[in-house]
Amino acid sequence: MNACPAPLAAQLRPMSEADIDAVMRIELEAYPFPWTHAIFRDCLRAGYPCWVLDGGGELLGYGVLSAAAGEAHVLNVCVAPRHQGEGHGRRLMRRLIDLARWHHAERIFLEVRPSNPAAIALYDSLGFNEIARRANYYPSAGGREDAIVMALELLGEDS
Repeated sequence: MNACPAPLAAQLRPMSEADIDAVMRIELEAYPFPWTHAIFRDCLRAGYPCWVLDGGGELLGYGVLSAAAGEAHVLNVCVAPRHQGEGHGRRLMRRLIDLARWHHAERIFLEVRPSNPAAIALYDSLGFNEIARRANYYPSAGGREDAIVMALELLGEDS
């Protein structure tokens, strides 16, 4: 009998400064207008909950949350383009939602580009609702793109 060990499941863990180079590789591959190394470093140093999905030697994605005054905000969530569609974004978002609850947030907000229907569908499936639009929020190749503002109410939900 020739048994091959099953691959280890990707592990969620807190991001460290040592992860930023790998996070930046994903960020640069995924976004035409990426965050900078300094932004990720500043988020870590400010104590924002920053998490990575570690596939055992390869980062598959990451998420950054801000939580204060009863609210949380998903600042950035991304899965490496070659690993999108595998459920990693849902797993990262569920972790960020759990962290928002842990911080006693009553609601969690995010912005998403209207040109990103896969992300919109994911957020909708997790219970987020569109609550507003921010005109000219994101830079784009043609100038600026609006943002859809979405929110998820966490009041009364079990932690």
